[in-house]
Amino acid sequence: MPQITIDSFLDYLRIERGLSPNTILSYRVDLEQFKKWLGSDMLSISSSVVGKYASFLKDTRRLSTSSVSRKLSAIRMFYRFLQAEGAATENPAQAVVSPRRGRKIPSYLSLREVERLLDVPDTTSPAGLRDKAILECLYATGLRISELVSLNRRDLNLASGWLKVQGKGSRERMVPLGKEAIKWLNRYLREREGVRKDSPLFCNRYGERISRQSCWKMIKKYARIAGINKVISPHTLRHSFATHLLSRDADLRSVQELLGHVSISTTQIYTHITQERLIKIYKKYHPRV
Repeated sequence: MPQITIDSFLDYLRIERGLSPNTILSYRVDLEQFKKWLGSDMLSISSSVVGKYASFLKDTRRLSTSSVSRKLSAIRMFYRFLQAEGAATENPAQAVVSPRRGRKIPSYLSLREVERLLDVPDTTSPAGLRDKAILECLYATGLRISELVSLNRRDLNLASGWLKVQGKGSRERMVPLGKEAIKWLNRYLREREGVRKDSPLFCNRYGERISRQSCWKMIKKYARIAGINKVISPHTLRHSFATHLLSRDADLRSVQELLGHVSISTTQIYTHITQERLIKIYKKYHPRV
């Protein structure tokens, strides 16, 4: 049997599947952790061993259901690759059932909370001006953090008010910008006059592409300063974007396109807000309530 390594699998994901560097890194971390826990040859294990690992993740490491499911999916895919390459005859992860995941209603900010958050950055400083442009861009477009930090200068057309975004699975989409986002992006770029078209749109103080972690920390910091006592995630402004559109009667299909969701069922998680509005309308206008 040929010798197949984790690196061979990751090369397959990068070259043949075209997965993003961040996704490939997640696969590497998940598989290296499994290999370390095993402490033995990855080819000589049974499904019961994978089941024990799943229990270890859930009961000892106290990982969330979604994290356990993701790690099992990575292991399952790795062994499927080994089978295809003739390096393994069976997939020991195939029979291990991933824990069921309940669909959580995403947390979002009210319009007033968004306004408070967007008002926090000190736009008289270069970093504050950049942060203001980032926040306005996130709320105006509903981008994922990974999509935002991947933007280059050439992806932004301020004259037409559109962004070219590369989403999951290397799928491109065009996203409109609102007037506030355009205004602050214009101000931000004036401070970076002469920036090349192939340069990152948002940079750190060293002139390098800003990281997802830096953006997340920045959003959490400003939310704290704004007195927003909610659990803040990297997707908070994305969730708020979708929720506010639907609450103003945007149709679900259009919101799906703006968010870059492949399936409309993913977008339907946001319809909780329309249900809340229906209840309020019902209670306000029904004569027997």
